[in-house]
Amino acid sequence: MRNKDIRRECEELWAKNKYYVLGKSHKVYLEIREYLKEKEVDILVLNEKIQKLRDIKESKEDFSNAVLHIWGYFKKDASTIEKQALFDILNEYMEGKNNQKVVIEYINNLLKKYPNEYLEKSTLLTGEEYETMA
Repeated sequence: MRNKDIRRECEELWAKNKYYVLGKSHKVYLEIREYLKEKEVDILVLNEKIQKLRDIKESKEDFSNAVLHIWGYFKKDASTIEKQALFDILNEYMEGKNNQKVVIEYINNLLKKYPNEYLEKSTLLTGEEYETMA
């Protein structure tokens, strides 16, 4: 496989998992971003870095940060009421009154109303990673 093809594969894998990683560990998110700037990258190395996060205990701050990044895709279209609802749900999550699933379900409802192809592929929102993380 040519280096260009490997890089494209890595970028696709990263695009799908970026918010999942950010939601688990801001530190690892930054490490992976730096890794992807290297001249040579390896899909197996990238996949391993992402897989290792499965065992990391959730960080409310990192998950909240990822949600705020995702919110950026909606802020121009969503209503004030929708924004307030998301922030209320997120605050309840931070206070331990609900869980990540509640927050993600709300974002997915926004996604139905305001489609975004990039976000629709995000493992944080599709739940692809959630089955094995529980």
